[in-house]
Amino acid sequence: MSEQLDADDPQEGGTATAARSGRGATEPDGEAPVGRSGPRRQAAVALVLLGLAILAVAVFSTPWDVLTGGPPDPARDFSATQIARAEAFDVATSLPSYLSLALTIIFAGLLVATPFGAKVLGVLRGPRWLRVILGVVVITAIVELVRWPLGVWFETIMRDYGLSTQDWAGWAGDRLKNLGVEAFLLCVMLLALVALARKVRRWWIPASLGAFALTIVASFVYPVVFEPMFNDFTSMPRGSLRANLLEMAERDGVPVEDVLVADASRRTTALNAYVSGFGATRRIVVYDTLLRAPPREVELVVAHELGHAKHDDVLYGTLVGGLAAGLGAILLFLVFDPLRRRVGVTSITDPRAVGAIMGLMTVGSLIIGPAQNLISRHIEARADVHALDLTKDPGTFIAMQKRLAVTNISDLSPDAVEYVLYASHPSSPERIAMARSWAKLNGIPEP
Repeated sequence: MSEQLDADDPQEGGTATAARSGRGATEPDGEAPVGRSGPRRQAAVALVLLGLAILAVAVFSTPWDVLTGGPPDPARDFSATQIARAEAFDVATSLPSYLSLALTIIFAGLLVATPFGAKVLGVLRGPRWLRVILGVVVITAIVELVRWPLGVWFETIMRDYGLSTQDWAGWAGDRLKNLGVEAFLLCVMLLALVALARKVRRWWIPASLGAFALTIVASFVYPVVFEPMFNDFTSMPRGSLRANLLEMAERDGVPVEDVLVADASRRTTALNAYVSGFGATRRIVVYDTLLRAPPREVELVVAHELGHAKHDDVLYGTLVGGLAAGLGAILLFLVFDPLRRRVGVTSITDPRAVGAIMGLMTVGSLIIGPAQNLISRHIEARADVHALDLTKDPGTFIAMQKRLAVTNISDLSPDAVEYVLYASHPSSPERIAMARSWAKLNGIPEP
């Protein structure tokens, strides 16, 4: 299992009468009430149209008909010992993962259904912009303090199974840096949101455009601004492997000037590679741990990443994510006003509303997560087929998948809940079955 658990409220000096008076009241600081039917009707129409557009993009651009194999059979390719180890690791990590998910849901529920956030952030003082920033920091810190013991538990399991090579200082530093990046981006977004809501009655229009733009910019700069905070990157050393990889990229028609190696071994023994960024910041990165595998298997991994680059999967994901962020801004406009009394704030411009906004964002990410995973699995399968089309070597592909599964202790038989919630890739047995189907279709002896 993998864990990625990605929460609005303020005391703005408005009178109690204003807070209770409903649609006809003027909001503090001159903000026009957003509950009137005109702006809300327009936002609702925009929500439906944009939602349909996103749905159409997902339905017509996702490779639903990508090649699949027969029923996956872990016992055909993995020993009883390997299967038992994978099952034991899955059992060991399931409890902290599900507990972390449960805490995330409970805390988001507190923020969007009770005045908890407003009460916690009501003690903050200072200019509005400062209280927004402090609100993000305080809510983020509370969530992390609650979840920190579960993170320690999960990390201990990773060490027991030999997957983690970090000391506790390094682990804590990485976790805090990741929180810092998330908090920084949240602050930028919420400061812009509050400023727009104070000045523009139909703030959902510039907010949705801004959310789209921020998603695009963040994805573009992430490889060169944020990734170096966690890893050092060097060009792959000159030699036959580097030459073969660059030649393969040229043959594939994918412009790649360099293949970067990340010093992942200082935190993990897992094998991995990825593509990030797009345009001028696009890069193909392999973990230094992967270089211990046979060169031909490394080439298969990079051929898979070239499939992502050839189909511009990062750019596609960024654009769809940007549209979804815009949809979220419109939805926030529609749902926040009915919620504001329940969460104990006067308006979305109230700095105490930060908690409720963060809670709504968490709920949104949890809801769309399974759909993102479904689309991702098909995109990953297309990249697998691309690697096979490029290398025409299903035998090495299967050997590579077995090495990845055993080294990373992948779940070889994920149950339905785990598959929906966490699986962004097909399981290793599914990928191996697909490779055998590819071989059969292409007249190559089945590996």
